[in-house]
Formats: sequence, C-alpha cells, structure tokens
Amino acid sequence: MDGLDTLSGALIVSCQPVPGGPLDRSDIVAAFAQAAVAGGARGVRIEGVANVRAVRKAISQPIVGLVKRDLTDSDVRITPLREDVEALVEAGADIVAFDATSRARPVAARRLCEAIRQAGRWAMADVSNFEEGRQAFADGADIVGTTMSGYTGGDPPDLPDFALLTRLVALGRPVIAEGRIASPSQAAEAAALGAFAVVVGTAITRMEIVTAGFALAVARAKGASRAPGSATP
Repeated sequence: MDGLDTLSGALIVSCQPVPGGPLDRSDIVAAFAQAAVAGGARGVRIEGVANVRAVRKAISQPIVGLVKRDLTDSDVRITPLREDVEALVEAGADIVAFDATSRARPVAARRLCEAIRQAGRWAMADVSNFEEGRQAFADGADIVGTTMSGYTGGDPPDLPDFALLTRLVALGRPVIAEGRIASPSQAAEAAALGAFAVVVGTAITRMEIVTAGFALAVARAKGASRAPGSATP
C-alpha cells in the first residue's frame, strides 16, 4: 500500500463471521470482502491468517489483518504474538491490528509495533482508553483504533465511544472509529468527529446477530399488539 491516505475518509468493513457459524469459511469471508468493496468500502478488516490469504486473492483494497488467540496467561486476544505479525504479513495484510491495552501481555506493544513496521506494514493499535492511545502513538503505532473501548471488563455499552474518539482525534494523528457502530448515522457522526476512517462489522457481516435483532423486534411488536383477551390470529 502506497500510504495511509488511501483510507482517509473511508469505510472499512470488518468481515468477521460468528465463530463456528455457517458463514465461518474463508471462501465466504472473501465473498463478504468482495461485496463490501462493491458497496463502496475502501478496506476490510479480516481475522485469521487463512482468511487474510483468501481475501488477498479476491481484492486489491487494503486489508487490516489480525489474529485472535485465547491465552492462558493474558486477556489480550488480538495479535498478541510476534509470530502472528509475521504470519499476517506473509498472508498479505497491509495493516496489522493488535491489542494495545495496558493489560498483562506476552509481548510488549512497542515490540509488536517494531515488528510490523520492520516488515513494511502499518501498525494499528486497538485501545480502550485515551492513555492507551497516547502511549500507542509513542510506541510507534501509525493508527489508533477505539476498538477495545468497553471490552476490557464488565458488560459493554450499547453505543459507540464517541467521547474517546474525540479525545484521541485531538492528538492530531490518524484515529479509526470502531466498536458498536451500528447504523449509517452513527458512521457519519464518527466521520464528522474527525475519525480518519470508520470500521463497521456486526451491523453488516454478522447475519445471525442482525437477523436476531429483527426477529426480536417483530416478536415484541406482535406480543404488544395482542391486547388481553384478544383472539390469537
């Protein structure tokens, strides 16, 4: 990728199906990526080395690659190891995303940034708060994402963390808005607040979750429309 400018003002679609679900196949992830690009996305966010490799064959647009691991000694899941970075680079990721939260981790965030940049790729630090974002830039990250806000303890909120986005944007560096952006209006608000790019995932590519929301809304509406003593259609 020539430079980050290609993603300035862009929609990035996170094509991460429900793990173990019927859409959790590399060929389907690649098709999701092609459909996202056809709809106007200028980049995609892809989890898993095999998926990144399949998507790289299918599109020429930038790929944000990551690996998720469940470690026994750390809560950090997103690209926690240097070998993950190397595998994603080999598979064709243009940007490598990693968890840059302040939690205990197997490899320092600064070391991951170094590995990504030494490989000639862009480093995207997924953070949960302002201090982590500021530190990530100090550690050499090219981009910071609000990805982890609300996901480091307790139940996540329903709305995007636009307050965090606003504070990070004030640092004057590229910040990607990501996390719980569920509608075009929320994506537009993130862009208006100064986001370098906007990532949308679940609302576009997790069909089971989107369908469940519609199904629940219909069921609730039907239940509410049946007054006590009314006949069942």
